[in-house]
Amino acid sequence: MDRVLRVILFPVLVAQAISVRRSALRLPEPIGPRSGDVICKVDHPPLRILIAGDSSAAGVGVSTQAEALSGQLAAQLSCTHAVHWRLLATNGHRTADTLLRLQQEPTGRDVDVVVLALGVNDVTRLTSKTRFHMEQSALINLLKRKYRAKLIILCGVPPMARFPALPNPLAWFLGQHAARLDQVLARLAETQADVLHLPFQIDLSPDMAARDGYHPSARAYRLWAEVLCKTIRARVYPARRDASVEQATWNR
Repeated sequence: MDRVLRVILFPVLVAQAISVRRSALRLPEPIGPRSGDVICKVDHPPLRILIAGDSSAAGVGVSTQAEALSGQLAAQLSCTHAVHWRLLATNGHRTADTLLRLQQEPTGRDVDVVVLALGVNDVTRLTSKTRFHMEQSALINLLKRKYRAKLIILCGVPPMARFPALPNPLAWFLGQHAARLDQVLARLAETQADVLHLPFQIDLSPDMAARDGYHPSARAYRLWAEVLCKTIRARVYPARRDASVEQATWNR
């Protein structure tokens, strides 16, 4: 039924896509450092974090990296760890673009946790489920082999049907494809060791969107970072018999 509707609505979808592209407010990537060290007084081993992906990973929608996902996550994790963090993200990047960028990065930079925020541009470019699965699999394998990642978190593709900047039926159409690609991420996490799928959990109320109605606001980035922080800590500190002993170990 969805396929029939897509065929029927094709002229409208094309017209709306062109209109949105022409009228969209284009926000810059935020200013600020894209790597750093956050020192913590607690005597725990440092966490090496890599954040990679598209405009949401890059922090589009806020003014500074301190308000963006990278800054918020590093600050929250620093309550329990010294954090060495690095951001490799670019507005407009698809999975294939991020894969190429990480392939070209120098070797020898091992990481403990990788946060991947990808999928929206794969949706808008109509990347097929088969290709998305292939490229995401290649990216995961690269991160394990080249970066020796101990934990890879696949952030869920957001429900694009609820993006304020998108009119219907275009929003419905992109939302359907976003759900299909998110299912690919969920299946990859089920079959890959040390890979987690983090479903999109943020309520898309008006204050969660930036001025363009497309990217996250500072509040949305903060809530996203909170969920990531809890997820990472749950893996760093697995349940132990002696709750008084908090030694950083990986639940492998």
